[in-house]
Amino acid sequence: MLSIIIPSRKERFLNQTIQDVLNNATGEIEVFPVLDAYTLPDNEIIKDPRVHYLHLEPDGYNTMQKRQGINMAVSLAKGDFVMSLDAHCMVAKGFDEVLAKDCEDNWIVIPRRYKLEPISWTTRTDVPAIDYEYWIWDAYNKHYLKPYHWTRPGRENIMIDDTLTFQGSCWFMKKSYFQKMGFMKIEGYTGWGQEDVELAMETHTTGGRCVVNKNTWYAHLFKGKNFGRMYEANNLQHQRSRDYTYNYWCVERKDDFMNVLKKFAPIPNWPLL
Repeated sequence: MLSIIIPSRKERFLNQTIQDVLNNATGEIEVFPVLDAYTLPDNEIIKDPRVHYLHLEPDGYNTMQKRQGINMAVSLAKGDFVMSLDAHCMVAKGFDEVLAKDCEDNWIVIPRRYKLEPISWTTRTDVPAIDYEYWIWDAYNKHYLKPYHWTRPGRENIMIDDTLTFQGSCWFMKKSYFQKMGFMKIEGYTGWGQEDVELAMETHTTGGRCVVNKNTWYAHLFKGKNFGRMYEANNLQHQRSRDYTYNYWCVERKDDFMNVLKKFAPIPNWPLL
């Protein structure tokens, strides 16, 4: 079984995402929409035995509790596999079985990513899929590890391949591996964001692999000017998490960070790699 966690912060396309997952999974699944500091009216609740809504109470500080919600859902999950998915995504038919088929004990697997046009609920055909990502050098200098899409010539036909990092809107792994990691960290990392650095670096530095599986895909909201962030932001929390992430990996554990990057060299715009 696959347990799918969908964190939501008053997301407009939550129901479409849940229904899309239900329609396109071909194996046994359970879905945990995690409502962060809000509730839904009864007429917006999807009545399906596979869907189990979780609710996080507001803490009085407008704290975004994505990590807490994921940890709560995983602790309740019955699946051998767990997947986190943003609340504005569509998925390929059979995504669950394709990802489970090629997922080792210490892997994080990310499907190929397309851009989603949410009003028509279709993938954009004018932009290519994204398979690989890296942290850009300018962001490193600004003390903010921001992922950016990466074209790696010569690797187009490697259907399951290593990637340095990923966007964070979708990831898949064995529940036992997530538990071995000690769940998502709450101290230091705060709010929504930097999940990719946390999970990717913990995996790379403990002998695991982050891989992209190009045999399946998901589509993530193309935000642009029409939709923006799609959730209520707490910019102070974002900045604290960015500062903590940078200090932990690029200062305290700089040697580990650079050793991981060297495995993926050459990396675009990195002068020493």
